[in-house]
Amino acid sequence: MAHKPSVLFVCVHNAGRSQMAAGLLTALADDRIDVRSAGSAPAERLNPTVVEAMAEIGIDISGQTPKPLTMDAIGISDVVVTMGCGDACPYFPGISYRDWVLPDPSEQTLDVVRTIRDRIRILVENLIAELVPAPAR
Repeated sequence: MAHKPSVLFVCVHNAGRSQMAAGLLTALADDRIDVRSAGSAPAERLNPTVVEAMAEIGIDISGQTPKPLTMDAIGISDVVVTMGCGDACPYFPGISYRDWVLPDPSEQTLDVVRTIRDRIRILVENLIAELVPAPAR
């Protein structure tokens, strides 16, 4: 059986960008990738505008809660995607790190959050293609 890749999405509050990315990857990867998210300074709850923007595309993240970033979560990941958390994410050799430069959706309008969501979707689709390439025909 092939190795199932593991991805950890990290942003500061784990209430917006990382939750959108995790929701999209979970929905689009069809259980081919283990998905987690965390924050370097987790908020108390998800950004309601982010939850609404995701619901618009049929992805319900309303049951998720912001989680703290832990060494264990990083250590068991094949890929760590950071989104604006700066140097808060420790480096482990052998893990692939990506930094997705995206605006923070906090206090943004739904229209702005939609553009962030749509950009994250493109990045997630590219990540899926890289980690679990389609079988040759």
